[in-house]
Amino acid sequence: MANDASAVFDTLSPAVSRGSLADSFTPPADSTLWRKNFLLGAATASYQIEGAVNEDGRLPSIWDTFSAIPGKVLAGDTGAVACDHYHRWEADVEMLASLGLEGYRLSIAWPRVMDAAGVPNRKGLDFYKRLLNRLKEKGITTFVTLYHWDLPQHLEDRGGWLNRDTAYRFADYADLMSRELAGTVDAWATLNEPWCSAYLGYGNGHHAPGLANDRFATQAMHHLLLAHGLAVPVLRANDPASQKGIVANIGRGTPNSDSAADQRAAHLFEVQHNAWILDPLLKGSYPQDLFELWPGTEPLVLDGDMQTISAPLDFLGINYYFRTNVASDGAHGFRDVPLEGVERTQMGWEVYPDGLRDLLTGFKKTYHNLPPIYITENGMASDDQVTDGHVEDTQRISFLKRHLAAVDQAIKAGVDIRGYFLWSLMDNFEWAFGYERRFGVVHVDYSTQKRTIKRSAELVAKFLKERKARA
Repeated sequence: MANDASAVFDTLSPAVSRGSLADSFTPPADSTLWRKNFLLGAATASYQIEGAVNEDGRLPSIWDTFSAIPGKVLAGDTGAVACDHYHRWEADVEMLASLGLEGYRLSIAWPRVMDAAGVPNRKGLDFYKRLLNRLKEKGITTFVTLYHWDLPQHLEDRGGWLNRDTAYRFADYADLMSRELAGTVDAWATLNEPWCSAYLGYGNGHHAPGLANDRFATQAMHHLLLAHGLAVPVLRANDPASQKGIVANIGRGTPNSDSAADQRAAHLFEVQHNAWILDPLLKGSYPQDLFELWPGTEPLVLDGDMQTISAPLDFLGINYYFRTNVASDGAHGFRDVPLEGVERTQMGWEVYPDGLRDLLTGFKKTYHNLPPIYITENGMASDDQVTDGHVEDTQRISFLKRHLAAVDQAIKAGVDIRGYFLWSLMDNFEWAFGYERRFGVVHVDYSTQKRTIKRSAELVAKFLKERKARA
């Protein structure tokens, strides 16, 4: 149908057929993606690619601790080596530039740049200075995330995000980084996906630090958002020329039936995944429906907190991967009801590009102060293999094309979307799933650290070259 993002480009069956899809990435002639000011880049995160966890004064993070616990990460994998980016960053920047990617989103490892007393670690800071300066030399727009989940372990030992003081320590960290790196960063994101940090880290224990309590999750979220709010004015003061924002992961929830109970369940799903973060940022309050879902879990909020959290943003980063079909659990919540016969990725996630468009257009209606948006992560995992020096990641090519079509549709519906970052530049440590799940547009052989550019990256590079020629 005409409003289906899957129909804008070739549609794949769940089995993912091969053929002409592998030969083209070019959007339709009327696509807004041809705009020269629409930024197209790739993203990574420090713990997932850097390695060198014990070098040059880096302190342990909660992910070093968590991944060392038997059974927490698939195959016992850790980020100790990862993609060895700490030593191979120069070649990785050359690879990024060779693909013609216009933007690079990276994160800073908090444990690498300051010690437990807050004293700067010059070797760690110099690493990021060299990296960012090289990116600027290449003309690549830099998006820097301050917190992509690798909390220093010494702060977790004092309560982590359950301790209000961690928010103030984050502001100190933001102050140091924005003073040291001012002029090399085009856009600062305070946090990546606070939903994952709060819920997966403190609510169900799937991520570090591995705690499981709904009350912990809501309090951790409050302190994460407070940390964001405290950091924004510091970033503005120290690096006024840069943009300041935050990155939220969003989830599309659809009802399993037309029943009122299932409709309510889908609403509560999106309250928990989206409004829990966006309402405090853009409305200055938590959604009360959240506490219908989790009765008695209201966080401790002090006077002035919500005003701090809801300070204006220059941009909002949006990460989107899949939708969840839900039904009422018969009580106050929802339960997943997986659909049959749909296309899925290696993660088991349903491929549903229309969910991205629908959420973006819905946010425009809900939040009248919605800031400009960058899609800061979108991509998929597949079991990619190198054959005769090539990687034919056909499903990813189709996935990216259809999701970019959904972005185009949202822009045409009036949503101010200014860029899109592929997740990820290269295969990496996929948190609790270790190294089995490959999200990169560049393949990494972890035994040799050899990088092999996948077909998806070749086609993105081809499109960018063509767009530049047309400009």
